[in-house]
Amino acid sequence: MYGWAAPRVSTLDKPSNSAVVRAVLRSRLAQLARFVTVLRIAGGVFTLVGALLPWATFVLNEGPYPEKSTLALFSAPFTVTGFRLHLAVFGLAAIVIALVGVPGRERILRAIGWGVVAVAVVNGLYITVDGGGLGAITAGSGVAFGTVVALIGGVVLILGATAGGLSPVPVWRWRFNRYVEWLILLVTFGLLLLLVSAVLTSGGQGGAANVYAGAVFLSFLGAVGGLLGALHSSGVVTWIGAVSERRRVFSVIVLLVAALLLPLTGAGTEYWMTVAANIGVYAATAIGLNIVVGLAGLLDMGYVAFLGIGAFVAANFSGAEASRIGIQLPFPLVMVIAGVVAGIFGAIVGSPTLRVRGDYLAIVTLAFGEIFVRSAQNNIGGLTGGANAIPGIPPVSFLGTNFNDSVHVGGLQLPPGVLYYVLIVFIVAAVMLVFANLKNSRLGRAWIAIREDEDAARAMGIRTGPIKILAFMIGATLAGFAGAFFAHKTANVSYDSFQFLESVTLLAAVILGGMGTIPGAVLGASILFVLPEKLREFSDYRLLLFGIALILIMRFRPQGLVPDRHRRAELAPVSEPATMPVPTSDSSGATRRQSATGPSDRHMIRTVERR
Repeated sequence: MYGWAAPRVSTLDKPSNSAVVRAVLRSRLAQLARFVTVLRIAGGVFTLVGALLPWATFVLNEGPYPEKSTLALFSAPFTVTGFRLHLAVFGLAAIVIALVGVPGRERILRAIGWGVVAVAVVNGLYITVDGGGLGAITAGSGVAFGTVVALIGGVVLILGATAGGLSPVPVWRWRFNRYVEWLILLVTFGLLLLLVSAVLTSGGQGGAANVYAGAVFLSFLGAVGGLLGALHSSGVVTWIGAVSERRRVFSVIVLLVAALLLPLTGAGTEYWMTVAANIGVYAATAIGLNIVVGLAGLLDMGYVAFLGIGAFVAANFSGAEASRIGIQLPFPLVMVIAGVVAGIFGAIVGSPTLRVRGDYLAIVTLAFGEIFVRSAQNNIGGLTGGANAIPGIPPVSFLGTNFNDSVHVGGLQLPPGVLYYVLIVFIVAAVMLVFANLKNSRLGRAWIAIREDEDAARAMGIRTGPIKILAFMIGATLAGFAGAFFAHKTANVSYDSFQFLESVTLLAAVILGGMGTIPGAVLGASILFVLPEKLREFSDYRLLLFGIALILIMRFRPQGLVPDRHRRAELAPVSEPATMPVPTSDSSGATRRQSATGPSDRHMIRTVERR
C-alpha cells in the first residue's frame, strides 16, 4: 500500500554555500599567514647570515675597512663588531618578532628591514667604490656574498612585513605613579645621551683623522634610523612622549642635566665641544626664527643678518683691539645690548613689511640680508672691519678662568671649550623657555591666527600690524643674544659668516625639525650642522648627499621630524574613515546595524530612529 520513499533531509544538515566559502577563505588566509611568517623569518635569517659572511676578499686602498669586513666565512662569529653587529642584532630581532605576536609587528619589521637595507647599501657601495669596482670584490680567496645576502634579507623583511597589511601603531595607555615614571624618564634620557654621543663619535672626527669616517657614520645613522623607526612603530616613542608631557617639569630638568653631562661621554673632546657649541648657536637662532616663520608664518630670508648684528655689536663692546669704540663691558651686559640693538633692527625691518605677504615678504627680507652683508663688507662706519673683520675678541672669563681653558673638576680634566658648551646650553634653555611661554600666551595664539589666515585674524579684532612687528622684534632679539655668544666663542667676527646660505640653512632647520616646535628647531639645527661635519670624507659629493637627505625627509615627513599638533593635523596622510553601526531593517522588522562614517551620520541615524 505504501511504497518506499527516500528520507527527507533537513536543509540544516546541508552546508550552505556561504559556509563553504567562509571555510575556504579561512583556509587560504591561514596559508597566507603561514607564508608571510615564513617570509619574515627568512628575511631575518638572510640578514643574520649576511652579517656573518665576508663582505670583502681584499685589502682596501686605504687599508682594511673598519669592523672586520674581511672576516672569513662563519669564523669567530662572536667577534663581529660595527655594522656587522648591527645587522646581526637586526636579524635576531626580526626572527624573534616574527615568531612572537607583538603589537605593531608588521610596522616594526618594516622599520628593521629599511635599517638593514640602509646599512647594506652604504657599506656595500663604499667597499665597491673604494675597492676599484665589482671585479675587485670577487678577487682573491673567494666571493664576498655578505653585502648581497644582507640586502636580500632587508628586502625580504620589507616584503614580508607589508604582505599581510600594516596594523595600526599601538597606543599604550599604561600609567604609573610619579616615582616609576620619573625612573622611566631617567633611563630614557640616559639612553638618549649615550645615543647622541655614539652618533657624534661614530667614525671619528672625519677629515684626515679617519678616511672611513663618512661611511661609518652613514652606516651607523642607517642603523639608528631603523632602531628609532621600530621603537616608534611599537608605540614606545609615543608613550614616552605622553609620560614626558605629564611630567613636564621633571623632563625639562633631566634633559638639561643630560645635556650638561655630554662632556663626560665619548664626545667630551675639544673638537666635539666646539661643534656642540656651534650647534647651540644655530639652535638658539633657529628657535628665534621659529617665532617669525613657525608661529607668525612670516617668511624671513635674511634672518641671519640679526645674528650678525648681535655679533658685531658684541665685538665692538668687548674690548677688541680692532674696535673703534674701545669699550670693554661685562659679557652679560654685552649680550643685553646686542639683543636690544638686534631687536630694534628687527622692528625696523618688520615695519615696511606690513603691506606685503608671501613671496614679496621673502624678497624684502632677502634684500635686508644682502644690504647688511654688503655694508659689513664695506666697513660702514668702521664698525664691521670690512675685509679685515674684527679679530682679537677676548674670551669670556669668570672668576679668573677663561672659557677657552680646560677645567679640572675633582679628578676629571674637562677639555678646552667645555665652559662655552655649558654656557650655550643655558642660553638655549633660556631661549626655549621664552619660546614656550610666548607660544602658549595670548600673543602666541594671535601669531598662529595670523599664520593660518591673516584676513580672518584681522576680522576677529587682532591688530595684525603691531603683532607682526613684535614677531620680527622678538625673533631678532633672540638672534642677537646668540650672536653675542658667537662673537666671543670664535674670537673673530667677519661678514663671511653671515651670508645668504646661512639664512637658508636656518630656514631649512626650522622646516625640517618642525615649524612651531621647540625640539624641532633644536633637532633640525643639530642635523644640518652635524651632517656636513661628518660627511667631510665625501667632499665632492657632500652637498649632493645633503640635498638627497633633505628631499627624502621632506617627502616622507613633510610636517617635520617633531611636528606641531596643528601641522600634524594639516599634513598627516588621509586615513580610512572610522566605521560605526547603521540601523537597517530585516524581514522580521528588527533593527540591524551596518557601517557608516562620521558623527554626523550617527546623529542623523538617531533622528530617523526617533521619528
